[in-house]
Amino acid sequence: MLKSINRAIYGPTPEEKVRAWQQKLKAESRALDREIRQLNQAQTQAKQSVKQLAKKGDVKSAKMLAKEVVRSEKQKDKLHVSKARLGSIGTQLQHQLAMVKVTGSLQKSTEIMKLSNDLIKLPQISATMRAMSMEMMKAGIMEEMLEDTLETVDDDEELEEEAEAEVEAVLYKITEGVLGKAGPVGQDLPTKEVEQEEEETEAEMARMQEQLHGLLNG
Repeated sequence: MLKSINRAIYGPTPEEKVRAWQQKLKAESRALDREIRQLNQAQTQAKQSVKQLAKKGDVKSAKMLAKEVVRSEKQKDKLHVSKARLGSIGTQLQHQLAMVKVTGSLQKSTEIMKLSNDLIKLPQISATMRAMSMEMMKAGIMEEMLEDTLETVDDDEELEEEAEAEVEAVLYKITEGVLGKAGPVGQDLPTKEVEQEEEETEAEMARMQEQLHGLLNG
C-alpha cells in the first residue's frame, strides 16, 4: 500500500526504472535479431540468383545483385555492433542496480551516455533510444545527448568508389571463380543464350534487389 502511494507521488523507484529500461533493451535486441535473420535469408536467395546469372553469362546483372549482397553484409555488421552495444548498456544498468542498494540513487554514467548516443544514430532503434536517453537524463544517469545524425546504408556511388574490389571478391567467392574466368567484371558476355534469357532473369533480379533494398532501407 505504501509503495503504491509513493509511486503515485514520486513516480517509479530507481529499481523499477532500470528494470523497465532493461526490458526495452531486450525488446530492441530481439528486433535486431529478426532483421539479421531476414537479411540472412535474403542474402541466401540473392547468392543463388548470382550463381544462376553467372551460369547464364549475365555478368552485369550478377554484379548488380552482388552489390546488394555486399551492402547487406555491411548492414548486418552494423546491426551486430548495435546489438552488442545494447547488451553493454544492459550490463551497465545492472551495475546501477547494485549501486542503488548502496547509495539509494542512480549514478551518472559516461559509458551509458556514449553507448546511447551511438545507438541513436541507427534508424531502426533511434526513436526508442532517444526516448530512453531522455528518461535517463531526468533520472540523473546522463547529462546530455549529442547531436544525433542517423546512419545510412552506403549508396551505390560510394560502393562503386570504395568497395569495387569487395564486390568482385564476393562475385568470385559466390560463383567459385566462374565469373573471373568468364570475362572482366562489369561486361556482358555476348552470347545468344544471354539475349534469349535476359527478360526472364531481369524480373527475378529486380525482385531480389527490391527485397534486399527494402531490408536495408526499411
